[in-house]
Amino acid sequence: MPHCPRAIKGPHGTRPREFIGLHTSSKPSNTAKKNLRASEKTSCDLLSKQVARQQLPCLQYLLESWGWKGKQTLQDEFPEAVLWGTVWNPEAAPMAQAPGCPVAELEVAFIDLQSSWNNVQHHTEEISSERLLVRRGQAFNITLYFRNRGFQPGLDNIIFVVETGPLPDLAKGTRAIFSLAGRRESSPWIASLETNGATSLEVSLCAPPSAAIGRYLLKVHIDSFQGSVVAYQLGEFILLFNPWCPGDAVYLDSEPQRQEYVVNDYGFIYQGNKNWIRPCPWNYGQFEENIIDICLELLDKSLHFQIDPATDCALRGSPVYISRVVCAMINSNDDNGVLNGNWSENYLDGINPAEWTGSVAILKQWHATGCQPVRYGQCWVFAAVMCTVMRCLGIPTRVITNFDSGHDTDGNLIIDEYYDNTGRILENKRKDTVWNFHVWNECWMARKDVPPGYGGWQVLDATPQETSNGLYCCGPASVRAIKEGEVDLNYDTAFAFSMVNADCMSWLVYGGMEQKLHQDTNSVGNFISTKSIQSDERDDITENYKYREGSLQEREVFLKALQKLKAGRSQDSHRAASQLSRPMSLSEDGPRSLDTPSLRPSDVVQVSLKFQLLDPPNMGQDIRFVLLTLNMSPKSKDLKVNLSAQSLLHDGSPLPPFWQDTAFITLSPEEAKTYPCKIPYSQYSQYLSTDKLIRISALGEEKSSPEKILVNKIITLAYPGIMIDVLGAAVVNQPLSVQVIFSNPLLEEVADCVLTVEGSGLFKKQQRVLIGVLKPQHRASITLETVPFKSGQRQIQANLRSNKFKDIKGYRNIYVDFRL
Repeated sequence: MPHCPRAIKGPHGTRPREFIGLHTSSKPSNTAKKNLRASEKTSCDLLSKQVARQQLPCLQYLLESWGWKGKQTLQDEFPEAVLWGTVWNPEAAPMAQAPGCPVAELEVAFIDLQSSWNNVQHHTEEISSERLLVRRGQAFNITLYFRNRGFQPGLDNIIFVVETGPLPDLAKGTRAIFSLAGRRESSPWIASLETNGATSLEVSLCAPPSAAIGRYLLKVHIDSFQGSVVAYQLGEFILLFNPWCPGDAVYLDSEPQRQEYVVNDYGFIYQGNKNWIRPCPWNYGQFEENIIDICLELLDKSLHFQIDPATDCALRGSPVYISRVVCAMINSNDDNGVLNGNWSENYLDGINPAEWTGSVAILKQWHATGCQPVRYGQCWVFAAVMCTVMRCLGIPTRVITNFDSGHDTDGNLIIDEYYDNTGRILENKRKDTVWNFHVWNECWMARKDVPPGYGGWQVLDATPQETSNGLYCCGPASVRAIKEGEVDLNYDTAFAFSMVNADCMSWLVYGGMEQKLHQDTNSVGNFISTKSIQSDERDDITENYKYREGSLQEREVFLKALQKLKAGRSQDSHRAASQLSRPMSLSEDGPRSLDTPSLRPSDVVQVSLKFQLLDPPNMGQDIRFVLLTLNMSPKSKDLKVNLSAQSLLHDGSPLPPFWQDTAFITLSPEEAKTYPCKIPYSQYSQYLSTDKLIRISALGEEKSSPEKILVNKIITLAYPGIMIDVLGAAVVNQPLSVQVIFSNPLLEEVADCVLTVEGSGLFKKQQRVLIGVLKPQHRASITLETVPFKSGQRQIQANLRSNKFKDIKGYRNIYVDFRL
């Protein structure tokens, strides 16, 4: 949309060559004129440049046409006056031309940034059609409209100036000066003439593909043939990364991937456990109103900007740098980042992380509260919000879930787990952990800071676990470097390697002693998942991170990684290396014979234990399962098996056991038996965590042998999902009814029920509906009215919470037509 160029204001006496006369944004009031005093000295000072250029008759004629007489102090008379620029206002008094005045200089009346057209070409039209948002390395067009005549090549020289940050600097690349005539070849910015009309000029501008991203100020200097220079502030624009540009470090050569990892504003985050993977719908909403401004504000709130804003802005051309800044700002451990992490199960002063269904509400709350951290988030919330910010800035990003994810605190690539003689995990012994699932991001970028071949997808983990260069962030770590064991490459590659490929060591603690039970080489890093491209299916990308478990290549890579870590490690690393000499590969539910290994397999594995569920583990129902026992030896076995169940948080932290049992089982040679078990809902309901995870364990020992057998299984309890029906056709700017059907799955009454519904392009903001009380197993529905404001493929996300449960979820994909 055409608009007036803003005046460039400066103190009196500065940049005198750019002083060109007097134009105002409004006619001075009578009161202002009445209070004016003549000051011949000041008038002469201000008008000297006009006199020198024989412009005074025109200026006098202008003053007289407004009814002003005598000498006036211009700086006092015209509060809105600009001493080296102009503000054009169609309602203000028009410029007057005195008879006999020389031909007027080339003056800009207004400018058309062509925001709507440019934004479509730059894939930013979903953000706005009113503001100019462009991508680096790609040209955009603007049109200058002149007040009195057209542009004359050879007589008029047009010079553009772009600036970003509070301290723009040519040397740092945060200020650029470039001519339409191309006389400033040193600038990487380019200006080209497109069309030259009678009183207009269309120009193409292009930022280099390495330019710093952010908010820019666009100015123009017009050097006319009479020797004066006019300076105008044309307006602002936002510059973003460009995955469509081959010269950009974030270039992605697949259009389907660009649509999925930059443009798509919804997706799925995978949760549960490796035996029961469920998609959690999420509204990324990177193109929603004000999100781009919040993302830029996030950069300005970072510690890097606060300490050295000039250098920070200069480095914003690097996706490696930006990704680390954003990663640190998503959590609030070092600064006023977006989210407070909380794994305590106490969320009374905030929102339970399981309740969130999108990033928009989180980012807008952070902004609305003066950038105070939002309570609360856990790994999937950190990753989802980071995905929103990175996609908004133009960096291809996806959300990754790793099941059975290692957290190696001592850097020896061994995750130590400690059990008591009932088979329960001992929390006070746990320094290392295996998270039931962990969520991070992958961002696509070239890496000039590491050897060739390690660009592409990079791991970034905003969950505050360990510090990196003094801040709580992780990455970017090359996914290929993780697979190849190149753990010495920047950034935090060793930590990322341990999340997907550490070994797990089990220890039995009794009588103040620790007994090594088992080393498992393949239990960490399973079913690494992300949403498929342009599909709602799950994509397993485990092979991107490691070679097949049990293969020679996988062990060779592990040993290489360990060897690289040895240089900076002490005895812990040597201990881990010695343990590698006799690994045993066993699955979670498979048999685990845990006595001291020997060369004869019959001595290593003689009895197997395995859990098997009899019914689907639905919330509100009893959990029924059996312990399968098998004697694989030619001798009878008398077993004592201690069984226990305890709730887990998704990060692997155990809660106290709420169920225990002891079984005495006699097995004849090669005999199999089952031992039935049941955990009533009334027993587990009051101990259940928000993550709805229960770990059942069995530790068996044979009567006449020190041999011990450990088996465990993680159960995720399921809720019935919310159903969403769209009533009628979805059309932009046409009313639409959405029916949401939900139920209380429990055999008891629940209170404080709240339903939240959202969806980018469908709802202007998150809808919150107070439901109140739901009777046992009661089914209900509500109908919401909305008006879609964006076309294309959309998704509605819904969540129901109560005092008994927090995250009954549902979603519905919907296509919105542009017109009937």
